[in-house]
Amino acid sequence: MRKTSFCLAAVLSMVVSTFAHAQGTSGCEIQYNRTACPGKETESYAKCDGKKTCVKPAAAASEQACREAALKACANDRLDVTASKEIKATYQGKPIKSASGQNDFCADYANRKTEFNQCATAKAK
Repeated sequence: MRKTSFCLAAVLSMVVSTFAHAQGTSGCEIQYNRTACPGKETESYAKCDGKKTCVKPAAAASEQACREAALKACANDRLDVTASKEIKATYQGKPIKSASGQNDFCADYANRKTEFNQCATAKAK
């Protein structure tokens, strides 16, 4: 009986682990909140299945790796589509902050001035 219980527990653990991996959960989740350029809402929100905000799992083996993934998520190469982003993150279900202690990782994003709020500038080019 003891051996059967141990085997059952081991199998259950593997099933749960496999399910979590299949769902893409590494413990890191990135919350995206986009602000679209005027008239570009559909295109800007497409990466969140048409919604202004969404949460997506990110591959990260540690809290620091999750922070790095969140900061990287701030990148905006669609200057005439997305005006700005607010990126928040959780690791193992717990909210984490940027290196400077901000909830919004984009507050620390080095290219914020050149990649955010460029709708009119990008359109003119």
